[in-house]
Amino acid sequence: MTLLVLVVDDEADVEVLFRQQFRRDLRARRFEMDFAASAAQALRRVADTGEQTLILIFSDINMPGMNGLDMLPEMRARRPDVPVIMITAYGDAETRRTALDRGAEGLLTKPIDFDQLRQVVETRLGPAT
Repeated sequence: MTLLVLVVDDEADVEVLFRQQFRRDLRARRFEMDFAASAAQALRRVADTGEQTLILIFSDINMPGMNGLDMLPEMRARRPDVPVIMITAYGDAETRRTALDRGAEGLLTKPIDFDQLRQVVETRLGPAT
């Protein structure tokens, strides 16, 4: 069983940053990371995970087309078993409340605190492994 973490963000450098931060875990095959550049691409990806077990989704809020907040209810309807953590540069109370109301399990602010992000991943790996 291969565990999968999906990262949704329209900025190309996010993939490089995440792969660098989790390189030891990825090399050790503790889990795999996949990246979607849009909400639409993420929704297609979660519909077809193949042999992988999706355990966690990190999503940016501000993206062209469907934003992360608009994607949340659709994602939760398709995959209610998978927590979604929103990542945003705007961590104000209204954005947080909207994200939680639409089904996010949490909201992290940019710049990303990778120690905090790692804790979220480790928590999901615990019951999955």
